[in-house]
Amino acid sequence: MKDFGGKLAVVTGGGTGMGRELVRQLVAEGASVAMCDLFADSMAETVALCEADGVPQGVRITSHIADVGDEDQVTRFAAEVARDHQSDHIHLLFNNAGIGGGGSFVLDDRAEWDRVFQICWFGVYYSCRAFFPMLERASEGHIVNTSSANGFWAALMPGVSQTAYSAAKFAVKGFTEALVTDLRNYAPHIRASIVMPGGVGTPIGLNSRRVLAGAMTDVTRRKLRQHLKMIGMEGADTMDDAALEAAQSMLAKRFEELAPTSAARAATIILDGVKAERWRILVGEDAERLDRRVRAEPERAYDPDFLAYAAE
Repeated sequence: MKDFGGKLAVVTGGGTGMGRELVRQLVAEGASVAMCDLFADSMAETVALCEADGVPQGVRITSHIADVGDEDQVTRFAAEVARDHQSDHIHLLFNNAGIGGGGSFVLDDRAEWDRVFQICWFGVYYSCRAFFPMLERASEGHIVNTSSANGFWAALMPGVSQTAYSAAKFAVKGFTEALVTDLRNYAPHIRASIVMPGGVGTPIGLNSRRVLAGAMTDVTRRKLRQHLKMIGMEGADTMDDAALEAAQSMLAKRFEELAPTSAARAATIILDGVKAERWRILVGEDAERLDRRVRAEPERAYDPDFLAYAAE
């Protein structure tokens, strides 16, 4: 698929971050887009940005509320896309939606752990199931599943657990790699790509808190205090809940601002990879470096000093 003009694309998690930028760039290139998200206000902002950029004639953007971790809602989303775009087929499926959380299998509440895994893994699976018949009916199609650098390196930084998110992203990676052969055998007009971003400037931290909203628990306090002490923040042991929540928001915002790759640049890399028919799309020099180091010395991957080593 060398260009997106006249194509119909589906983007999950289109309200913010990479999803928003994928929608904007697809629309700018002449594709109609159906996006879903949990939050209508976020999608309305995405649409407004597209309109400010200038929507090409004949291009349509639709917004749909759907929790990708709920198969019934994803099935409904697919039916709405067919209805609202008056089409029995789509050309592009970007499974981008995801949240963080459930870092510790040992400490974290199972409900949070399962919720993160449900969205980050089953959201991809349910969407592929729901939209595959529409991809099969297209003359050409492409499935683009977002994994992560945590899909080949199951850690975040020394001393920080990352179990639910990493497990889900490894599952997405394995599923997509298996699809490469499966599609070649039985649906050769459809391709699949796995996207593995490093640090990208998105509000995933704030969005995750919005999805997983709940009272501060002893476990979340303990983990947050440990993380704050690890990065050298004074007074972490004596912070009350309000101070801890403010610190958590600050960390999420700092991640978005200091990430080495912007969401817009990440979207461009992804779309360029699709046009080049690459099945493996690494996003960011940090992801590329980490990938090389993990492949070169897998036994060192979880040593406490590995992240510093990989950055050399």
